[in-house]
Amino acid sequence: MTSSGGDHRVLIQGSTIRTPRLVLRPWTADDAPAALSVFGDDAVTRWLSPAMSRISSVDEMATVISSWLDTPPVPPAGRWAVTAADTGTVLGGVAVLPLPPERSDLEVGWQLDPSAWGQGYAAEAGHAVAHHVFESGVEELFAVVRPRNERGARTATSIGMEWVGETEKYYDLRLQVYRLRKGELDVPRLPGS
Repeated sequence: MTSSGGDHRVLIQGSTIRTPRLVLRPWTADDAPAALSVFGDDAVTRWLSPAMSRISSVDEMATVISSWLDTPPVPPAGRWAVTAADTGTVLGGVAVLPLPPERSDLEVGWQLDPSAWGQGYAAEAGHAVAHHVFESGVEELFAVVRPRNERGARTATSIGMEWVGETEKYYDLRLQVYRLRKGELDVPRLPGS
């Protein structure tokens, strides 16, 4: 399936999602060293706790990836390695997972190697998985961001999400909540709105 909105082309083929610059594909055990550069970096993982702590070794990362592969979430939820379309280099990960405690709301989350920050890859990956989720019949997708995580908040709004408030409902933390509804995906917005 191909979708376009502006320059945001998305091609969904089974469990792989393609954009002009990225390929989102299932994780493999061979991704552990590259994944460690993301999930072993304090600049990334400080925003993930308590959902995920910093990983300290390739073996530990391989165990985490193995657990992701052994117990995959129910679609449309999922976890994807974010790779550069031209080189195949692992840039990070993107996930759509049920939010605790009720697990009825779906959250999009992104984690990139700091060397890939500032290039729009997280927003591009988040936008692509939003297409995947909405095509499955889901009507809304959330992102939860720690109040001081300005980079995370900018990424959520770059995807097209709107800030809807703060809550302590998820993860027992005060979090900013961003929401994207199916009908809002790829709708142009006026600057400042």
